[in-house]
Amino acid sequence: MQELSLNILDIAQNSVKAGATEIQITVSQSTAQDKMTIAIADNGCGMTAEVLQRVIDPFYTTRTTRKVGLGVPFFKMAAEMTGGWMSIQSQVGEGTTVTGEFVLSHIDRMPLGDMAQTMCCLISCNPDIQFVYKHETDDASFTVSTRDFTEVLGDVPLNTPQVMEFIESYIRENTENLNGGTVSI
Repeated sequence: MQELSLNILDIAQNSVKAGATEIQITVSQSTAQDKMTIAIADNGCGMTAEVLQRVIDPFYTTRTTRKVGLGVPFFKMAAEMTGGWMSIQSQVGEGTTVTGEFVLSHIDRMPLGDMAQTMCCLISCNPDIQFVYKHETDDASFTVSTRDFTEVLGDVPLNTPQVMEFIESYIRENTENLNGGTVSI
């Protein structure tokens, strides 16, 4: 995977498979501390201690459609290649949080990628799940919550093309504003 947003997409899909009704994705960038932290948290079924120990093994997966699970191992590798780390906290019946910290200026840090597209893909494929996306920098932050959109739209499905267009442009515009007019992270 060439962009971290693809790892985020894969890990969030694990949350969907775990029965999550809410998934929070947070990207925190600090140029002052030279780090970027990405957290994907859900309220899904959680994992036992045994599964938690095996989840970073690329040849372990709970999926029946393939024999390899690379999302979490690639995310861990991407963080560690920059001198960062990855951790997973999980409680059965309560959910799971996957967190990765990356050295922001490290030459081997993959770009964050297209989070607007990633969020739109997750929302359009899973319109009944509440997604919260928060992006913060040293000076500012913005949050997008599908719950807010649902309250305004009423019976209009989130995966309606016009709604998805709006959500994508909203995330892009706010990301550009955070980064001084550029979306390259």
